[in-house]
Amino acid sequence: MSQQDAAVLKSEPKPSLVPFNPRVVAISGVLIVVCAVLLALGVSTQKSVLFLIGAGLGFALLHGAFGFTAGWRTVVTRGDGRGLKAQLAVIAATMLFFIPIIAGMLPGDRHYGGLIAPVSWTVVIGALMFGLGMQLGNGCGSGTLFTLGAGSKRMLFTLPGFIIGSLLASLQISWWQLPGIGTVNLAQVFGITGALAIGLAGLAIVWVIVEVWERKYRREYSQMLPPRLQRQRFWQGPWNFLWAGLALVVLNVATLLVGGFPWAVTYGFALWGAAIAAFAGLDVSAYTFWGWAKTPDTLYGAVVTNQQSVMNIGLILGAMLAAGLAGKFAKGPWPTLIGIVGALLGGLLMGYGARLSFGCNIGAFLGGIASGSLHGWVWFGAAFAGSLIGIRLRPAFGLGN
Repeated sequence: MSQQDAAVLKSEPKPSLVPFNPRVVAISGVLIVVCAVLLALGVSTQKSVLFLIGAGLGFALLHGAFGFTAGWRTVVTRGDGRGLKAQLAVIAATMLFFIPIIAGMLPGDRHYGGLIAPVSWTVVIGALMFGLGMQLGNGCGSGTLFTLGAGSKRMLFTLPGFIIGSLLASLQISWWQLPGIGTVNLAQVFGITGALAIGLAGLAIVWVIVEVWERKYRREYSQMLPPRLQRQRFWQGPWNFLWAGLALVVLNVATLLVGGFPWAVTYGFALWGAAIAAFAGLDVSAYTFWGWAKTPDTLYGAVVTNQQSVMNIGLILGAMLAAGLAGKFAKGPWPTLIGIVGALLGGLLMGYGARLSFGCNIGAFLGGIASGSLHGWVWFGAAFAGSLIGIRLRPAFGLGN
């Protein structure tokens, strides 16, 4: 622990490390309990558990300030690679569980699916759009949800843009049949050991590149690891990257074991958009992507039965609970008019890009690479390139770097 950290801890009052908002804590806590009970009684115990896992993810993301968008930006603009390296570590740890489980190494007959998608120019274009959009929207898929749960006014504009963009891309998906090489599952091509070796080596190479870039800035950052886990700091935050990253690994593996598929986010947005469009009178079943939804009631039901949708709702409420405990709920200002434009545009680009590229930082970057999908690596490269463009454009929309 640094001397500065020690001084802060000594100066903090013993009864409570930070003030909390009892009203927000009560509302979010009640909503989490009520939703979990209703899902258990009306849908299934599985969906109720997935909802609670989503709430845990939101809690961890908020307390750990584990934002993919900021992590990518700070390494470029400040030479601070802690956020990106934490993401690489989470992917590496998750991969150690995902690849063997998805390959069928667990006993029993149950099948576990991975986030493995085709590689094509459509993915490259979509990921490029997403990377650009997440810097303008100031949050990725999970970032939009957990900061919304924390009361961010900006996300009141980013999320609708995200939903609209996701819906539009789903309706136009037949336009985007560009050349590609199809799905490449590294575990099927190289075996479990080979896939792990390739994946971990790739992450290590990126880690080294980040280290070299940090040295260029002559920056050294401590890992910020407290000597012990304090009870009140656990509940009220803040968490360091170790605690938050460990929680993300455990809860993502739990998602795979309970739901049969890893944690993902953006299909839930498209589903919400389709349900809203159907309620407004649009026959979304006439479009290829939604051909399975023969009636609007099918879409409405999917909102509470789809794994991603249920976990997204839980994530928002879990972040709201964490923000209430930390006394951070709705602390930020309202965005300016140009900020609102940037939020809407960023959301549209992310939503559209995520549908074209089969996911976001969670479903493609984290889940895709950890599942052994070549698509995840292609997505990462294209999205990072788009993020570089977005970083340059942020000042035009009133955002700092």
